[in-house]
Amino acid sequence: MKRLKGIGVSPGVAIGPAYLLLTGHLKITRRILKPEEVTREIRRFHRALEATIKDLEEVKRHIPEEMVHPLSIIDAHILMLKDPSLVRETEKLIKESLVNAEWALRKVLKKYQQIFKELGDFYLRERIRDLEHLIDKVIFTLQGQNNHVSLNQPAVIVAHDLSPADTARLRPDTTQAFVTEVGSRTSHTAIVAKSLGIPAVVAVKGVTEEVNPGDLLIVDGLAGEVIVNPTQEVIEEFLDRRLECQERRALLTRHAKEPAVTLDGHRIAVRANIELLDELPLALELGAEGVGLYRTEYLYVTRKALPSEEELFETYRQVVEGFKPEIVTFRTLDIGGDKFATKLDLPEEINPALGLRAIRLCLKSPALFKTQLRAILRASLYGRVRIMFPMISGLGELRRAKTFVQEVVEELQKEGLRFEALPAIGAMIEIPSAVAIADLLAQEVDFFSIGTNDLIQYALAIDRGNEHVAHLYEPLHPAVLRLIKQIVTAGHEAGIEVAMCGEMAGEVFYLPLLVGFGLDELSMNPQSIPAVKNLIRRLNFTECQKLVEEALKLSTPEEIRVLVLSWFEERDLTLFWDYF
Repeated sequence: MKRLKGIGVSPGVAIGPAYLLLTGHLKITRRILKPEEVTREIRRFHRALEATIKDLEEVKRHIPEEMVHPLSIIDAHILMLKDPSLVRETEKLIKESLVNAEWALRKVLKKYQQIFKELGDFYLRERIRDLEHLIDKVIFTLQGQNNHVSLNQPAVIVAHDLSPADTARLRPDTTQAFVTEVGSRTSHTAIVAKSLGIPAVVAVKGVTEEVNPGDLLIVDGLAGEVIVNPTQEVIEEFLDRRLECQERRALLTRHAKEPAVTLDGHRIAVRANIELLDELPLALELGAEGVGLYRTEYLYVTRKALPSEEELFETYRQVVEGFKPEIVTFRTLDIGGDKFATKLDLPEEINPALGLRAIRLCLKSPALFKTQLRAILRASLYGRVRIMFPMISGLGELRRAKTFVQEVVEELQKEGLRFEALPAIGAMIEIPSAVAIADLLAQEVDFFSIGTNDLIQYALAIDRGNEHVAHLYEPLHPAVLRLIKQIVTAGHEAGIEVAMCGEMAGEVFYLPLLVGFGLDELSMNPQSIPAVKNLIRRLNFTECQKLVEEALKLSTPEEIRVLVLSWFEERDLTLFWDYF
């Protein structure tokens, strides 16, 4: 018996024989064309593109309409393949370099890989995996190959990687689970697996070498564990866990729309982090009380031209109307725009994560910033809206950003364009300097939102995308907990609400601490909402406050983790983080 460790991305326990999917790397040969062959090669490229899009449309037809998230992801992939920039650049390489379509596509992919690699936002950086999968599919088609997964009997798929489309094509009746060597919690493949209810563990290094076809596997999609050839005793233990997991998941979903109020009456708003318009129905279904973080970058990424005000307005309007009467919090653009729009004449940067991005980029590019603010303000006519500025490091930035909002208000009034009263303005607290002056910033805004992803990275000097140091990314580091405490205290003393919208907000193991800090709002991936709300309803606010006091006295993350674990065990609440 062997135990392998990875990242659990879709909860559930599965037991079944291993089915190895060994696709290997695509081998592409550069072929030099004769000038008279160029037109035929471009036609060949377009036929492969159309065939791939048709295949994705076929995947959509087999996804039930109620599974909104997989449908929206496949729709987004179809749009990526239809992107004029991708098509033009591939055609240009075929024409100018006289190379075959496969080689041209791989060259275009390398360019996009570099663009996404330099993104400051970890979530957006991961979207390059989607593009890699899509281009591989086109190349497979060009080479006359079929890389579909097809199972004739129930099994656990073991592969180097699976694309979101491959995952969406899986049948839950034959795919008991899947395990891959690469991947992350926020990948679209993980999201699709959750929607389909297929247990999944990713980032299991060397799993395709450790497992043989037909080996019996146990896959724990929450703990991130894969057991190869388990003993009978271990099998029986996991069968019991699987039944309990299924029952508890059904219970959580049934009560997802109930409010999150602790046993002693402390109310916490639980909202969703979303990126796509199509995520809206799923978020509402899972109990989201509005949007705590709407990532506005999606309409900008990989585009040659900036989106127009009307395009932004129409998208924002639909989001606001869809969540009415709940709040939608728009985070203004949080990327380095020089990577996406040729109209912005900005310099190359050695370290984009610390460079001209987020609010810094917007303040340097007034037209870019005002277009987005105009669209948000106009959308405010259709529901409740908040504006949130990312990467605020000082009062000067914040005041300048607020000045832009006021200028846009005056412009819209002069033009006779209607909007609701000035929305609430908030600052994301994700840079240590902002924590240090949180008491000053709190006097200037209506709310704070703690972006733990960047705050932890900047505070601990850890790039969580770097495999050599990612293990040091620790939300329970005493420094991180003290920073959160300082932010909440500064906000509440100034009379404003304090939210958290980083990944830490959706992890139930951290929840007693977050409740104890006195956070007013938690915003997260929609799939985490039912479990978070359910656990909040079983907590006592006063007890959570005492837990925070004890945690802040400790010196290491390990000590704090043991404290929290003991706290869960004493109250018989371990099931809440064991299975969800």
